[in-house]
Amino acid sequence: MIDARSRRIHLAAALLAAGAPAPGKAETFRVPAGPLEDVMAALGQQAGATVILADRDLARVRSPGVDASLPLPAALRRALRGTGGEAVFIAPRTVRITKGRMPEAAKPPASPVAPEPAGNDDPEPPQDILVTASKQGMSLGTYPGSVKVVRIDGGWFSSQAADGSSAITRMTPLLGSTNLGNGRNKLFIRGIADSSFSGPTQATTGEYLGDVRLTYNGPDPDLNLYDMQKFEVLVGPQGTLYGPSALGGILRLVPNAPDMADLYGSASMGIGATRHGAASTDAAGMINVPLNDHAAVRWVVFAGRAGGYIDAPTQGRNNINDTASYGQRLTARFENVGAWTIEVGNVFQNFKSGDGQYVLRQDPPFTRSGSVPQPFRNNYRLLFVTARRPVGNAELTTVTSLARQDLSTVFDATGYVGAPAVTRLGEEQQVTLISHETRLAGGGSRSPWIAGLAMTRSANRRSLAIGGADSWDRSAGLQDDQFEGAIFAQASYPLLPSLTVTAGSRLTIARSSRRGINVEPEAGEIGGSTGTTQRFSGTLGLVWEAGPALSIFADYRHGYRPGGFGFTLQSNGTDDAVLTKRYLPDDLRMFELGFRWGQYDGSPLRLEATLFSVDWHNIQADLVGPYAIPYTTNIGRGLVHGLDVELAVRPVSSITLSASAFLNRSRLREPAGGFATNGIDAQASLPNVPSRGGRISASWETTWGSRTGLRLEAAFRYVGPSRLGVGSYLDIPQGDYLAGDLAARLDHDRLGLSLTIANVTDSHGNTFSYGNPFGVGQRDQITPLRPRTIRIGMTRAF
Repeated sequence: MIDARSRRIHLAAALLAAGAPAPGKAETFRVPAGPLEDVMAALGQQAGATVILADRDLARVRSPGVDASLPLPAALRRALRGTGGEAVFIAPRTVRITKGRMPEAAKPPASPVAPEPAGNDDPEPPQDILVTASKQGMSLGTYPGSVKVVRIDGGWFSSQAADGSSAITRMTPLLGSTNLGNGRNKLFIRGIADSSFSGPTQATTGEYLGDVRLTYNGPDPDLNLYDMQKFEVLVGPQGTLYGPSALGGILRLVPNAPDMADLYGSASMGIGATRHGAASTDAAGMINVPLNDHAAVRWVVFAGRAGGYIDAPTQGRNNINDTASYGQRLTARFENVGAWTIEVGNVFQNFKSGDGQYVLRQDPPFTRSGSVPQPFRNNYRLLFVTARRPVGNAELTTVTSLARQDLSTVFDATGYVGAPAVTRLGEEQQVTLISHETRLAGGGSRSPWIAGLAMTRSANRRSLAIGGADSWDRSAGLQDDQFEGAIFAQASYPLLPSLTVTAGSRLTIARSSRRGINVEPEAGEIGGSTGTTQRFSGTLGLVWEAGPALSIFADYRHGYRPGGFGFTLQSNGTDDAVLTKRYLPDDLRMFELGFRWGQYDGSPLRLEATLFSVDWHNIQADLVGPYAIPYTTNIGRGLVHGLDVELAVRPVSSITLSASAFLNRSRLREPAGGFATNGIDAQASLPNVPSRGGRISASWETTWGSRTGLRLEAAFRYVGPSRLGVGSYLDIPQGDYLAGDLAARLDHDRLGLSLTIANVTDSHGNTFSYGNPFGVGQRDQITPLRPRTIRIGMTRAF
C-alpha cells in the first residue's frame, strides 16, 4: 500500500489512457494553487499523462496552479511559474519535473524550503538526472560513460558569464583549453588534444548550443553564458550520435527557453579591477515576452570590455591586450503549429582584442617588446531552426543551422623574414558551416532508442598577406571544402532490471577538396580532392545499477575524422613554393571502466571514478613550423591512459565540499617522421595534455526570512605540466601552476550583489607557451594568468 507522502514524492499520475488528446492540442485544466506535488498530481491526472517528481525539496514549493485551456506543455509551464522547476518530456505523454533555472534570475522568488524537522530519518529519494546531450534522454543512472552535468544558477553565474568557456574550464578539470584569448582558443576534453593551433582539421571537441552545432574547425566561439540553464560535458568519442567532430567529447550549452507563461526579464552589470592592468566592465540583459499561450520570444544582449594588463614600452602603449565584446541571442518559440513545436534563433557575438596576451621571458613582468600591434578579431554568426513533433510514442526532431566565423589576426614578423624593416603577417579566415540533422527518438527512459541522418558542409577560406607598418602586399590563400553525410542509430535495452546495454553505430560518407586563391601557377601545386570515403564508428556499453545510488559502467567508443589537405611552404633559398599535402583520416578507440555513487542533488556524499585507455592512430594536427605558416599533417600514433575522480560531500545542508582530480599519461608511441622528441619516442607526450590536475572547492549558503540569502565559495585549481606540441621545434614546457578564486553573493528579493576575486594568490603561472608563430622557435614566449582581479556585480530581476 503506497501512503500519501510516497504518492506525492514519487509522483506518477495515471498513464495516458486510450483516446487521450494529442500533446499539441488545448486541454482544459482546473488545478488550484498549492504544493507543487499536489498540483502536478492533479494536472497529470486531468491530462492522462505520467508526471514524475522525485525531488522532495521541489515537491514542497508552492505552485500557482493552472485554470485555463492550454496544451499540456503550456499548462505545465504555467503551473511551474516561480517554483524553480522545469518540465522535461521524455516521451510525448511522460514528463519529468526537475530543478530548472533559479527563480531569482527570472521571476519573483519562491518561498525558501523549510528544513527537515529534527529526527526525520526518511531516506532522500534518488534524483533522476537526464543526460540530454545523449539525444536519447537517458537517465544518468543508465548512461554508459563519463559525463558532467552542471546546472547554472542564473544569479550566481552572471558574475562569470562574460568569461565564456573559461568559466567552465575553471569548474571542471575534465575540460581544458589553450589561452590565446577570448575567441581564439581550442578546447580539449580529457587529454584528447591534437595541437595548440587552429587550421582546417576538425576540432576534437564538439560544441553545441542546445541541439545546434556551433563549430567545425574554427576556434571556440566563446559564447557569453548569461541566461544559460546548464552545461553538459560528454567525455570520450561521441562518433555514433555526433560524428567526426566529437573525437574527444561534447560540450553542450543549454540556454533557457522562451516561456509562454509570463513577461519578465533580468539585468546584470559589473566592474572589475586587475592588478597591473586596466578596469573591466560587463553588462547583460534578458527579456522574455510571451506573444500568446503558444508563442514567446526570449532575447539576451551583452557587452563588455576586459581590461588589458600587458604593456608595450617600445610602442609607448599600456594595457595593450584589452578585449571588447558584444552580442546577442534571440530565440522565438512556437507551439501547436500543427503538431510541431518550432524554435527559430539567431546568435551573433564579436570579439576585438588590441594585442596578444603573451610576454617574453627576458622582458620585465607583464611587458613585451615589439615593433607593431598584433590585434585580433572574431565575428561569430549563427542562424538556426529546430522543430519537434510527436510520432506515435516517439518524437521527431529536425535541426538546421548556418554558422559563420570571420577571423582576422596580425602577427609581428619583424626580424623573422629576413627584412630589416617593420614587417607584419596578416591572416584572414572565414569558416562557413551548414549543418542539418533529422532524428526519431523514443522508448522511454529505460529503453531509449534513436535513429537519424545528418549532413554538414564546411568551407574554410584562409588567406595570408605580408606587409609593412602601413600597407599590405598582395595576399594569397586556400579554400578547403568538407562534406559529410551520415546515418546513425543507437539503442539501450535492460537485459535485467539492473543491467542495461547500449549499442550504436554510424556510417559517415565524407569528401574533401581544396583550391588556391590568388596563387600563381609557379608558386606550387595547389588543389585536389580526396574522393569519397566511407567509415563506420560505434559504441557499446554496459551499466549495472548495483544499488539505489550506485551504478557501475564499462564502455567502448570509437571515433574518427576524415582526411583532407594541408599545406606548407618550401624554400630553395631564393624562391618559395606552397605545396598541397594530403593527410590521412585519424582513428580513436577508447575503453572506460567506472562507477557513480550518490546523487547530483541533495546527496550527503557523491563519488565518481573512471579508468580509461585511448588508442589514437594517425593523429591529425594543425601545426606551425619555422616559416610560421600553419599546416596540417599526421603526427603518429598516440596512447593516453588515465584516471578521473570526483568527490562531493555535504556534511550539513548549508555546506558543500567538492574535489576532482585526474591523472593522465599520454605518449606519442609511433611518431611520424620529424616528430620524435630528442630521438626518444617514449618520452614524447601529446600537446596540451597535463599529466595531472585537480580542483577543490567549498561553499556555504544560508537564508534569512523568505527573501534574503547569502552564499560564499572558495575554489582552488591546479594545472599540471604539459608541452606546447610534438617534435623538437614545439617541445616547450607550460602549465604547472596553482590558482584560486573567492566569491560571495547576497540576494534580497529580486536584487543580487556579488563580489569575486579571481586568481586571489596573484599566481604568474604559464598557461600557454605561444603568442606569435614567428617567435615560437625562440622558446621564450609565455602566457601568464590574468593577475588578481576583483569584480563587484549587481543583478536585478523584474
